[in-house]
Amino acid sequence: MDIFLQQIINGLVQGSIYALVALGYTMVYGIMGLINFAHGEVVMIGALVSITVTSTLAAAGMPIGLAGLFGLVAAILVCMALGWSLERIAYRPLRGSPRLTPLITAIGMSIVLQNLAMIIWGRNYLTFPPLLPKVNFEVAGAHFTLVQVAIVLLSAAMMSGLVFLVYRTKLGMAMRATAQNPAVASLMGVNINRVIAAAFVVGSALAAVAGVMVGSYYEIAHYQMGFMLGLKAFTAAVLGGIGNLAGAMAGGVLLGVIEALGAGYIGDLTGGFLGSHYQDIFAFVVLIGVLMFKPSGLFGEKTGDRA
Repeated sequence: MDIFLQQIINGLVQGSIYALVALGYTMVYGIMGLINFAHGEVVMIGALVSITVTSTLAAAGMPIGLAGLFGLVAAILVCMALGWSLERIAYRPLRGSPRLTPLITAIGMSIVLQNLAMIIWGRNYLTFPPLLPKVNFEVAGAHFTLVQVAIVLLSAAMMSGLVFLVYRTKLGMAMRATAQNPAVASLMGVNINRVIAAAFVVGSALAAVAGVMVGSYYEIAHYQMGFMLGLKAFTAAVLGGIGNLAGAMAGGVLLGVIEALGAGYIGDLTGGFLGSHYQDIFAFVVLIGVLMFKPSGLFGEKTGDRA
């Protein structure tokens, strides 16, 4: 029982990160029908910016907690600017093009951002400074840390804030109207360009927070860290029903739990052959299964075909 609970805790932590990143995918897809495969690289940029700012301020004598807060704020601001730039420069000129064109552009931007990060921060892994005390807790034989608790709570707060934004504000109303019918929303006075840019900016802010979470959790960051994370978050979005906010959240948490249980239990059954080193297999098995048997995802959200 303690092993099961341990894997559930690990899965919830990892799934909370997936959910935050998946929200960026699902917001953009729900509004304009674009799969932004460069979103994982925004997560990576957020982590590396946070490391740079936090380490620099800590080396200057600032307390690590305060330096980490400044690093988080800097990561959010940089990623928001990056998200806005991606939409304005790479995607807006292609609006109305065949669906394959912006998809290829997104993959190209992912490669560009990876190489840009490699030039700025180098090829080596960077050590993420510890932002929180290394405090351990134990419940029913399962262990978890203060960092894990912070990740789950902060993810829940960010997701709650996004739900409030989408369903309780004028911007959110404009986003939902644009997602349903951009042409009619434009006739009703909604600035489509501003709404789409806002979706990129909000999604990028969530990605920055996720990047800091990943760096704090694993205590390292790298210029290629966003690639696999982005693919898994996309899998989570598809699992929950891409274009559906609740689906992205549920899909992220569920995928994290599936990975943790698969790595723990199936790894034991196969003598470690399909253990933690092969946990990526479980995510993509889930993706293949969803695409085969329920392409619309668990929440069944369907969006119109738009470029």
